[in-house]
Amino acid sequence: MPEQLPETATPETPAVRFEDFGLSPDILKALTAQGYVHPTPIQEQAIPIVLQGRDVMGAAQTGTGKTAGFSLPIIQLLLAHASASMSPARHPVRALILTPTRELADQVADNVKAYSRFTPLRSTVVFGGVDMTPQTATLRAGVEIVIATPGRLLDHVQQKTVNLSQTQILVMDEADRMLDMGFLPDLQRIINLLPKQRQNLMFSATFSPEIKKLAASFLNNPVTIEVARSNATAERVTQIIYKVNEDAKGDAVAHIIRERQLKQVIVFSNTKIGASKLARQLENEGVKASAIHGDKTQGERMAALEAFKQGQVEVLVATDVAARGLDITDLPCVINIDLPYNAEDYVHRIGRTGRAGASGDAISLFSDKDERLLVDIEKLIKIKFVRSELTGFVPRQRSERSDRGGERGERPERSGRGERTERGDRGERSSSAAPGSASTSTSSSAERDGERSSVRRDTQSYGRSGGGGARREKVDPWFLKPYEPTAAPAPVDASVSAAGATKSTSKPSKHKVAALLGGMPKR
Repeated sequence: MPEQLPETATPETPAVRFEDFGLSPDILKALTAQGYVHPTPIQEQAIPIVLQGRDVMGAAQTGTGKTAGFSLPIIQLLLAHASASMSPARHPVRALILTPTRELADQVADNVKAYSRFTPLRSTVVFGGVDMTPQTATLRAGVEIVIATPGRLLDHVQQKTVNLSQTQILVMDEADRMLDMGFLPDLQRIINLLPKQRQNLMFSATFSPEIKKLAASFLNNPVTIEVARSNATAERVTQIIYKVNEDAKGDAVAHIIRERQLKQVIVFSNTKIGASKLARQLENEGVKASAIHGDKTQGERMAALEAFKQGQVEVLVATDVAARGLDITDLPCVINIDLPYNAEDYVHRIGRTGRAGASGDAISLFSDKDERLLVDIEKLIKIKFVRSELTGFVPRQRSERSDRGGERGERPERSGRGERTERGDRGERSSSAAPGSASTSTSSSAERDGERSSVRRDTQSYGRSGGGGARREKVDPWFLKPYEPTAAPAPVDASVSAAGATKSTSKPSKHKVAALLGGMPKR
């Protein structure tokens, strides 16, 4: 493993610059246009090793520039094969970058395009949720660098619109998620389509021992690069934990946004329903909010993300689909309304703030049922949180909701027996104000439940007190009769029954037999 270089320059060790790596002037020109001069620690260590053609397993905190750590040397290596020809045959797929989510794939593609804008290299991104036709046209025209999600890439392989037989470099961004979740079968199929001799790069913010063991099965003597402790969180991110009742979390999020006057914040929810519900609640309280999750179309997700980046949306409520690799400039705060079920997702969530040396706040809400999840996070990042109360926050009494619940309090229990007497009681109390409507409602209830004695007695008493004569006339008198058991059947003489039985057994019934079974009469 190369020696780790300090982040800040000293008189003895001058700061490393991108031009010190021997990158092409076209690449340096693009970096200058982006305002990049000095590499981050992960870039400083990864770029020279990738340029040597070695397999790399890189781990760094989220927001430290892993994307440039592998994309810059890839562009440099592929420049030797760059061609200005328009022939697709001159632009085969030479580098494949796999990402777990569509949003991350789109972001990586933007970075690759920016770094290679002054070179003849072509790049494209393919992911699901959108029409395949434009992607197919671009792939058939020829591209050297493909950024893709595994599922959509296999769709193109099946349609024979992409050929991976000349791929020289394979990159797995956010590799722990790629291997840890349901991508493993797809990844194995993709790997089998690639040449045996290739360079493999894996980059992620977290690497569990199990993931390292699995990655070793197809990495060839990789160089492990860790510029920070495994599963560490950014030092510039202030982590705050508030204990809030489960049913008051939505109000707590609104309170935090108002008190801190946040104009750009990501709120993470564990469920798609919870994300949509919180976004609607914030909208009703005058906060510009939008939700992105798996049920949204790709166009809706990208539009919401772009509106958030442009400041048109103040709060972006998201599931973990947005927790990986998204780069929001100067995001001051993230809020976890739900603690993630997977402790490693916590590192990725709070990594959306405090990026590129900036500071930020990560606020998490937890209730009693989340205590185990909080302990798992503490074990992973080796930090003991201070549980605190949210000062100045008083859970709002939702009087309007409780009033509506009182009006419809018995509706969920309509299937229960005996509860309709209360509805009859309410109908009779309101009969003084609207006798016609109340009597009609109560009489229909009595018709449905007249067979039960308790309801029958209540109906009679309500009829007397309310003076609803018309309602009593509509009740079928048969339902008001007391229960009378049916008369027992008359006894039958035993001698008669015995004689009948003898008669029936003496002359058995004759059944017709089909001709094929010997039923033809004898002649």
